[in-house]
Amino acid sequence: MRSTIPVRNKEDLSLAYTPGVARVCTAIADRPELAYEYTWTSKVVAVVTDGTAVLGLGDIGPAASMPVMEGKSLLFKEFADVDSVPIALSCTGVDEIVDTVIRMAPSFGGINLEDISAPRCFEIEERLRDALDIPVFHDDQHGTAIVALAALTNAARFVGKPLSELRAVVAGAGASGIAVSQILIEAGIGDIALSDSKGLIYEGRDGLNPIKERIAAITNRTGLKGSTEEALNGADVFIGLSGSTVQESCVATMSENAIVFALSNPTPEVHPDVARRHAKVVATGRSDFPNQINNVLAFPGIFRGALDVRAHSITEGMKLAAANALADIVGDDLTADYVIPGPFDDRVAPAVTAAVAAQARKEGVNRV
Repeated sequence: MRSTIPVRNKEDLSLAYTPGVARVCTAIADRPELAYEYTWTSKVVAVVTDGTAVLGLGDIGPAASMPVMEGKSLLFKEFADVDSVPIALSCTGVDEIVDTVIRMAPSFGGINLEDISAPRCFEIEERLRDALDIPVFHDDQHGTAIVALAALTNAARFVGKPLSELRAVVAGAGASGIAVSQILIEAGIGDIALSDSKGLIYEGRDGLNPIKERIAAITNRTGLKGSTEEALNGADVFIGLSGSTVQESCVATMSENAIVFALSNPTPEVHPDVARRHAKVVATGRSDFPNQINNVLAFPGIFRGALDVRAHSITEGMKLAAANALADIVGDDLTADYVIPGPFDDRVAPAVTAAVAAQARKEGVNRV
């Protein structure tokens, strides 16, 4: 934190605080929208967690989650000059988290939800989006989904297969798996078979929670049943978000010029070197292999764009615009090892920011 004005003498102090500050307070009391002009409200994001799904560490609690939230705030600032405050909540109930965030929301211009376990994260985000008139964005869901879509758009272009003709298998029906499936459907992918620990998800399967029932209704149009491995036979795309293992023999059954995104960290579902024996494009979530699907490519620019136009939400159209902007950066430099730009490509945040802001204005969710 730093001061935006000097306080050098009595006159400066009286202007910045009492009695001068009272004029700003009364102006905002009369016209609440002035808070966006005269306070930090429109410039600062809350990075909120309950510590129940931290990286690959699981439920380690709010205190232990704080280094990750601080890291997130660092990335916001470094990559898109977005100020943020890391907040770890000592509660895990859906009602408690929703009520707490609603109560503190007047201090912030946006809410970035982070590392909250599924399926609670879906309800928490949905309820907060309904209750608040500022952007609410669960990065574990939508950041991953946006970057995955951008990379898959270019991978499909590289292998010469239209997105609309691809059949994908997504392993993992947690926050990121559900969101990736949803955004790929929004983008027009041919079909997706999504699996959880009990196998492929399909309409009518016993034991599905409401979130999985909803995803079952819009995926797996051919009604595949059984295991992830069985579904890979003839599939064009594999996206792993499960922490499980996929055998090389199963990858070998995929279609010609297959695409493999083995995104679990630190251990991908299939080692990239193994996947390359059978797939034409391979991506991971790791920085030591080509084509890293890294959320930092998305969330800083998305919030920068939303804050710049004072958007009251982040829409599906804004997410798709961000993905398209990321994909377009690669352009004619497309290769098997370059389907997504790297995190230190200084074109990324400006391109995403501009695309998100333009889409917000197009949809009329902007205030300026």
